[in-house]
Amino acid sequence: MENLNAQDLFGIFGSVFVVILAFIFIIGIIVFYAICMWKIFVKAGRPGWAALIPFYNLYVEIEIVGLPWWLFLLTFVPGANTVVAILILINLANVFGKSAGFAVGLIFLSFVFIPILAFDDSKYIGPNPAVNAVST
Repeated sequence: MENLNAQDLFGIFGSVFVVILAFIFIIGIIVFYAICMWKIFVKAGRPGWAALIPFYNLYVEIEIVGLPWWLFLLTFVPGANTVVAILILINLANVFGKSAGFAVGLIFLSFVFIPILAFDDSKYIGPNPAVNAVST
């Protein structure tokens, strides 16, 4: 085995440092998104902790937007899950009184529009079956 020189050690430590920074950054994004979803759930009159439980958070979100419960099952079907996600985001904009443009923002730039929805002064007005993309 060859001896490692200073340049090799610097490269190894540099790579490890970059991986650790990336990991911390990704964890930070996940925590921030969880905080945003917590605030959205609380605005909708649901417990904030529900945003932290995998699968249950999706079920509660489907309830918040007023879609039928069976759409939760479709989230496990490849292809259909994308359609259901778009329906959820469109209806999420509706239940908070936002425009169709905001719904488009939620679909294509959710990393920007989810925090806006979480931290703005919008109120939860509840699902309106006449406006929902899928009626119950």
